[in-house]
Amino acid sequence: MKIAIRMDDITPDMDWAKFMRFKALCDQYGIRPLIGVVPDNRDENLHRTAPEAAPVSDFWQYIKQLEAEGWCIAQHGVMHVYTTKKMGCFPLNRFSEFAGIECEQQYGVLERGRRIFEVHGIQTDCFMAPAHSFDRNTIKALKKLGFRRLTDGFGTAPYSRWGMVFYPISFRQGSVLKRIKKKGYTTFVVHTNTMNDKDFERYGQLFAAHRSSLISYADLLELPIKKRGVMGNIMEYLMAVTKFLLVWLRGLKI
Repeated sequence: MKIAIRMDDITPDMDWAKFMRFKALCDQYGIRPLIGVVPDNRDENLHRTAPEAAPVSDFWQYIKQLEAEGWCIAQHGVMHVYTTKKMGCFPLNRFSEFAGIECEQQYGVLERGRRIFEVHGIQTDCFMAPAHSFDRNTIKALKKLGFRRLTDGFGTAPYSRWGMVFYPISFRQGSVLKRIKKKGYTTFVVHTNTMNDKDFERYGQLFAAHRSSLISYADLLELPIKKRGVMGNIMEYLMAVTKFLLVWLRGLKI
């Protein structure tokens, strides 16, 4: 398996120390991740560092610098605030910024996020849904706005569905590493804001042990796209529900 990295929750007030620590690890191994940038963060849980304490003077200029270095950028929702309790088409969580909302309203919110990107000189056709949660109306709105790629789903290769290209994430990192010698591609999802020393140590060991399997996200975007059938879509939905239930049961410590 070839492994790409995506980093969620990139904001001007994220935990910059942890972000920079993980970036140094990526730089060490020549990995250029996909970063999900929140256009207008209103999620209090993502307020980790006072913007004036950030190690960069201009957040958006820094994002453009990362892009110039080969990092890929996705629009990560708009405000990252969960407004519904809908699970959407990829039911990993029971809350969403978009799922369950009428298409026109979703379009208006998503368009505002896209305009914020454009004002700061950021162009992307890749979308990253907060909580992995979106519905068919989200897809319709995204397509009208020119988005063509979505980082989500389960599988071993990019696939097309509803006129969009999906780039699958891992169901479970441990299971990927057990099948590391098999063919296929996946993405590991990283939230640096909530990482601890053990997490950094684990990723350091993982990168060192599987260096030949690591790819930059831009390489993932160059792969041929597969058409997936109905059974594949059903299996993906069932896998997502299974993962939701496993996480829920773990939270209950059953």
